[in-house]
Amino acid sequence: MPPILLPLLPFLLWGLLGAAVQPSVRYEPTPMSVVQAMTDLAAVKAGDMVYDLGCGDGRIVIAAAQLGAAAACVDIDAGRIAEARDNARRAGVAGRIAFRHEDLFNTDLREATVVMLFLSPDYNLALREKLQRLKPGTRVVSHWHAMGDWKPQKKVDVRVNSREHPVYLWVIAGS
Repeated sequence: MPPILLPLLPFLLWGLLGAAVQPSVRYEPTPMSVVQAMTDLAAVKAGDMVYDLGCGDGRIVIAAAQLGAAAACVDIDAGRIAEARDNARRAGVAGRIAFRHEDLFNTDLREATVVMLFLSPDYNLALREKLQRLKPGTRVVSHWHAMGDWKPQKKVDVRVNSREHPVYLWVIAGS
């Protein structure tokens, strides 16, 4: 590298790393009636540890915490994590939620009893191997996107305005 570029190295690295952690799934807030259906389908209760991968503004983990569960809000977008933390604080449940600014593919899910998803078909498929390693009985709920050839234990459709929102439930089986 030419010596004249050395002082610019930190800025170049920051630019490259910053580009690498941009969300690749478009953010779309889950309608509150769908959030309700997701927590109902997962039967979220006190004692659960709910992970929302790609948590956005935090509405799913806030709903879980209001039901007595602990939760982890995971998002690669630092702005969304800040927004979720602020929303949880206003809802009075921030102390029940861990906020994690990280790549969901690197998230340790061993504590999860429930995993919530509103990602994309490709992300759901990419997560299947990780999800299969969860404790037996862990509930996985996805808004909108199925899991390829995985047959859900249950599917509900939630009508919001004139649009149907499918919500799927899978329960991780024992080995």
